[in-house]
Amino acid sequence: MSLELDYYYGTEAEQYSFYRIPKTLFTDRRFKGVSIEAKVLYGLMLDRMSLSVRNGWLDKGGKVYIYFTLEDAVEMLNSGKDKVIRLFKELDKPNGIGLIERRKQGQGKPTRIYVMNFTLPQEPDQKPPAEPTTPPAQTSEIPKSGLRRGAEVLTSEKPKSRLLESRGQDFAISDTNKTDMNNTELSDTESSIHPPTPVPQPVPRRPRPRRDRMDQMDTYRALICQNIDYDLLLQEHPYEQDLIDGYVDLIVEVCCSGRETIRVNQEDTPIDLVRGRFLKLDKEHIVYVMECLQKNTTLVGNIKAYTLSALYNAPSTIGQYYASLVAHDMAEYGQGGTGV
Repeated sequence: MSLELDYYYGTEAEQYSFYRIPKTLFTDRRFKGVSIEAKVLYGLMLDRMSLSVRNGWLDKGGKVYIYFTLEDAVEMLNSGKDKVIRLFKELDKPNGIGLIERRKQGQGKPTRIYVMNFTLPQEPDQKPPAEPTTPPAQTSEIPKSGLRRGAEVLTSEKPKSRLLESRGQDFAISDTNKTDMNNTELSDTESSIHPPTPVPQPVPRRPRPRRDRMDQMDTYRALICQNIDYDLLLQEHPYEQDLIDGYVDLIVEVCCSGRETIRVNQEDTPIDLVRGRFLKLDKEHIVYVMECLQKNTTLVGNIKAYTLSALYNAPSTIGQYYASLVAHDMAEYGQGGTGV
């Protein structure tokens, strides 16, 4: 069944939270042997790193580790246990690519997983391949019988003109011929044997019909509540509902604003940039802003502007904030504190 979905307009594609898979896993030839499913699993575990930093999950050497069980992977990938076990082995350090390192703790404790840094030193420039020699020209004539439909053209010892029966015509690619060109398919870097395709001129897009403002606000409110896990947030902070609802109302107001700029951090910022930043907020960002505002002891003159700046800055400051807390706690523990 096909779903009736709408198009993206303008900067609307920036309004969702995403799992991030490093681009280099697809572009660096050293990762070409890793399966797509394993790369997705690595992206899921990489996303857990921020949770580990907030929880202070660092070993004695300061290395961050995560807890990511087999059951977690089975549920998120919607795959069987045997397949997920193979994916873990494919990523693990002893026998796989080495993107993760698992260390068992024993005594019924969950396995620690160290998500390794995917960045690699750049490979030295390789020498260009030698120029292939031109084979002798074919002098034999093509038999007229080869022009019949369905018949093979006998131009070499191994006829290759006819489509292989095991291939569908929609996806058929004929075998390569013996020529001095190794790549005859179109690509971004190789010269094509076909004339260049003219660049199509952009077609003016019809203006999108204006929706009723109330419908627009309801749409954004539902999206924001989904992004921040509103129901779970209320379960964890039942006495902060008024505060959380105030944050949601402020985000909705900004997202539905018709102005070109909005005042943030005492500067006029493009509304599209602010809207895109707000629509990336998740539950952890909201908790972080609540904690920061509760710890603030100075009198705030314009609480709305202050909250607006705190929400806008949350994605770029949350990591530094929790990292400083972990460093502070570790310093107190090292000076003889109880660590509790």
